[in-house]
Amino acid sequence: MAGHEFTSIRSPRIKGARRLAKRAFRQRERRFLAEGPQAVREALARPGVVHELYTTAEATQRHADLVAAASASGVPVHRVTLEVMSELAQTVTPQGLLAVCSFVDVPLAAVSGARLVAVLSHVRDPGNAGTVLRTADAAGADAVIFTDASVDPYNGKCVRASAGSLFHLPVVVGPRVAEVVEHLRAAGARVLAADGTGERDLDSAADGGDLSGRVAWIFGNEAWGLPEETLALADAAVRVPIYGGAESLNLATAAAVCLYTTAREQRRAPVPG
Repeated sequence: MAGHEFTSIRSPRIKGARRLAKRAFRQRERRFLAEGPQAVREALARPGVVHELYTTAEATQRHADLVAAASASGVPVHRVTLEVMSELAQTVTPQGLLAVCSFVDVPLAAVSGARLVAVLSHVRDPGNAGTVLRTADAAGADAVIFTDASVDPYNGKCVRASAGSLFHLPVVVGPRVAEVVEHLRAAGARVLAADGTGERDLDSAADGGDLSGRVAWIFGNEAWGLPEETLALADAAVRVPIYGGAESLNLATAAAVCLYTTAREQRRAPVPG
């Protein structure tokens, strides 16, 4: 669908889109910005998610397929100058494509049947959160839950770090970690806290069959991990074994090891029904 051409950053429409860089405006409008061809492609694959697409002349030629797909879906496509795109984009070197999207999160009740879940508790860095989301998607997780104390998954850096995975699997936003644990446990999941000082290691958890059923992993803050009250909620605190001399693993790496190990064990022992 043909849109407008914007040459001024003072345009009310451009200002309105730019405000979505701030969490308060995102929450009020329940819309966010998805920047770059990868994010735009994945967003367009979900009908009704993209409200409008902004593109430079160069990007229109380079990514003609995406622009055509947007138009064919009835999405207004607006041509903007490089100056306007630089104002809209949140990267140093914009790629010339930016979509205004609807929130895609689902309520906690919608993930009751999930077999593998990643729960982010007190995760504050958007790049780390987006990477864990991408990793969970790659490992075949059924949902990712951002608790009320974690970063906003619609933060621009988080959206980019997810590399499109935000649009692939159910994402829950905002519940308290205690509520999450209660809900998932009632649905039959074993709740494990990833903790560097956990009493069990991942190998023994796998060998003991703790990873073969429904599993929810809680991942904590990048610097100080999980608080005692959160650890107390879990069925067990599990550490990733360190075989070499490294002091620890960063959040995204530890999450990848935990999620992939669990996915492997679950595939060895399918859950009935």
